[in-house]
Amino acid sequence: MRGVPGDLTTSTRPPTTIPLRHFLVALAFLVGGGGLALCRVAGLAGAGAGLGGIAVAHLLLVGWVCLTIIGAMTQFVPVWSGVEIHSERLATLQLVAVAVGVGGFAAGLWLGRPGDAALMAGVMALGIAVFAYNVARTLWRARPFDTTEAHFALAVLFLALAAVLGVTLAADYRWGVLAGTGLSRPAVVDAHVTLAVLGAVVTTVIGALYQLGPMFTQTDALSVETRAARVETAAYPVGVGALAAGRLVEQAAVAAVGGLLVAGGVAVAGAILLRRIRDATGAATPMLSRYAVVALASLAWSATAAATWVRSPLGAGVRFGHPAVGPVLLGALVGFVVVGSLYHVVPFIVWLDRYADRVGLERVPAIDDLYDARTATADLAATLGGAVLVLAAAVSPAVASFGGDWPLADGVGGTVHVAGGALIVAGALLFAGNMADTVRRHGGPELLRRAAEGSATETPEASDVSER
Repeated sequence: MRGVPGDLTTSTRPPTTIPLRHFLVALAFLVGGGGLALCRVAGLAGAGAGLGGIAVAHLLLVGWVCLTIIGAMTQFVPVWSGVEIHSERLATLQLVAVAVGVGGFAAGLWLGRPGDAALMAGVMALGIAVFAYNVARTLWRARPFDTTEAHFALAVLFLALAAVLGVTLAADYRWGVLAGTGLSRPAVVDAHVTLAVLGAVVTTVIGALYQLGPMFTQTDALSVETRAARVETAAYPVGVGALAAGRLVEQAAVAAVGGLLVAGGVAVAGAILLRRIRDATGAATPMLSRYAVVALASLAWSATAAATWVRSPLGAGVRFGHPAVGPVLLGALVGFVVVGSLYHVVPFIVWLDRYADRVGLERVPAIDDLYDARTATADLAATLGGAVLVLAAAVSPAVASFGGDWPLADGVGGTVHVAGGALIVAGALLFAGNMADTVRRHGGPELLRRAAEGSATETPEASDVSER
């Protein structure tokens, strides 16, 4: 069975319904957040005026990306580390708390009631704390850490710190807790965003790619890549910490050094992934095609971010690197990793539940046969085309200012930006529909029922299946 490694300790995995629940709830947040984002891009009257952008950001970042990461870590840390998950009950509690918290928080912001949203922020932070405790207790038994485990442990720490600052910011809406601390709200926001996105999310992405890259490209590491990965593992978290701390206390020199380390770490991971994609064997899959985008986006983002942060690492405009292209490139880096990974992980969970015990007894479909390939191609074209349009609209003012001959310099950049955003949302909806349809058609109502209830059936070990 292609794509199922035979050397992982799958006997320690929790029921596959646990990550599936997380993924399905996360897809719902992707649909909801994407729809609201489209309303804002289209400029619909009253579409979350004021705090609507923050609401959408939390629906997509926490509701979709972080819930996907939380579900994946809960399942795969035990598999990769060969230890039992500390508590399956806590894994269920974390999903409920984060989902209820982020939904209520975003609703409060969208409706212009940040004081009420603060209460839901506490629920969200509780869910994150439960997840951090559960995974930390699990990883504690896996020492000494390999490269992936080290990144995951650091990502959990960054997520917990981001949650602390997030709760502080939410409480400030209601009780003004930042008054008298000497910290400005914009500085705390900058640090919070840094820890959440560059700390928790990107650290997880890098750690996962060190494991998934070799697994699905079937390539071996070069000696120079092994040494570079060791340097990145040591330097990147220091960079995140320095960038966040420098932004929190508004010390540009500290933040600049941290930013250069962060950009350098992402460049290392992107270069290693790009080489693996180039040397990959076997047929192209939605996972590998999206990982190719991730590798290119990583290199482009790191170059532009480093050039920006070495001059000015502070301020809302440069939180994600270059103010024009940084958010789009970083969004592509994160988004295509999540989508590409789920194009394998969700069908694999369904395949393991539905078809694994039939191997050798009857013909069963391959994992890549479970989703609709044409829809996968369409959502890639839409999201990639939309990202290109958004990038073109973003850089057109800069080109025009230098007197360049740029087709968008005549004032149509806003229209192109809206069209690009619409394409990205359309691609996200196509992807979500494809995954939901995969679960519906092949998993059926029984799998959905067990996912909702948290029950599971016995299935053959993935390593056993791969050898049949």
